[in-house]
Amino acid sequence: MSDHQTKAPRIIETGSTAPQPDATPQKRGLFKRLAEGLSRSTSSMTTGIATVFTKRKLDGATLEELEDLLIQADLGLETATRITDAVSEGRYDKQVDEREVRDIVAAEVSKVLTPVEAPIVLDGTHTPHVILVVGVNGTGKTTTIGKLAKLISAAGKSVVLGAGDTFRAAAIDQLKIWGERIGAPVVAREVGADSAGLAFDAIAKAQDLGADVVMIDTAGRLQNKSELMSELEKVVRVIKKRDDTAPHTVLLVLDATTGQNALNQVEVFTRAVGVTGLVMTKLDGTARGGILVAIAEKTKLPVHAIGVGEGEDDLQPFVARNFARAISGLDEEPALNEDEAE
Repeated sequence: MSDHQTKAPRIIETGSTAPQPDATPQKRGLFKRLAEGLSRSTSSMTTGIATVFTKRKLDGATLEELEDLLIQADLGLETATRITDAVSEGRYDKQVDEREVRDIVAAEVSKVLTPVEAPIVLDGTHTPHVILVVGVNGTGKTTTIGKLAKLISAAGKSVVLGAGDTFRAAAIDQLKIWGERIGAPVVAREVGADSAGLAFDAIAKAQDLGADVVMIDTAGRLQNKSELMSELEKVVRVIKKRDDTAPHTVLLVLDATTGQNALNQVEVFTRAVGVTGLVMTKLDGTARGGILVAIAEKTKLPVHAIGVGEGEDDLQPFVARNFARAISGLDEEPALNEDEAE
């Protein structure tokens, strides 16, 4: 029996027997929200596939149109090529049903995404577990921190928040509101304070309290890219002065609406601070949600969660098969019962 049928997907994995937020009661609701959130990407792709394959036999021109469509959906050249190869196998010069093509798209996308599907593991190896959250402004970084902190708290772990985006008063205030909401201490300073010093203080606070996790926000916009990366590199150096094993998780939050630019962000932030995992937000705001596939193909970085709306429950565990089927316009596969799964 696969993990998808035996336990509910989670963003946070504590590695303990403590109560954890359970997605089981809302599993079908999660897929429905995912499908709705990806509707713009789905509509663009499925409409294109239907147009390409209506009353036509499969030939070189058809395959070229399909490949162009998949590349325009930001799936990436390698994945697009594999899909067109799979479609052409045994079907050349034959009528091809567009549903059959969408099944192939879903299968190939799932192959790319399944290896990167992973929760954030908080197994108690480090106390506190230091999570550094990075990304350019506008990706929903601070909101993502709040939502993740809520899940961590609900899983029975104590968390301290560090308002390290000291350039934005709104980010500091937003994190304070989240802290009040979930009962988590927030380490904050005045606007313009040194962000590296703030990170140091946040870890010290978490250590003093014996907290399980400390999540540290960071700035996302300075005068230029090199200045931003230098600032983040300084944050990491200062963190290591307090705990030389930290940060234990470096989480990059990406905005799906930026398309190919998101791939560039992964490369730049990984070089600067060693990104360990991804959260992609705003998938409901773009027709090019396939960029997540291209990023997974190229970087192989774990994808922990995706955002498909503004609500707190719209930050979902990343489930590769569900994403692949939703973006291809297919329904959720029915869960197997125990007799069928054995």
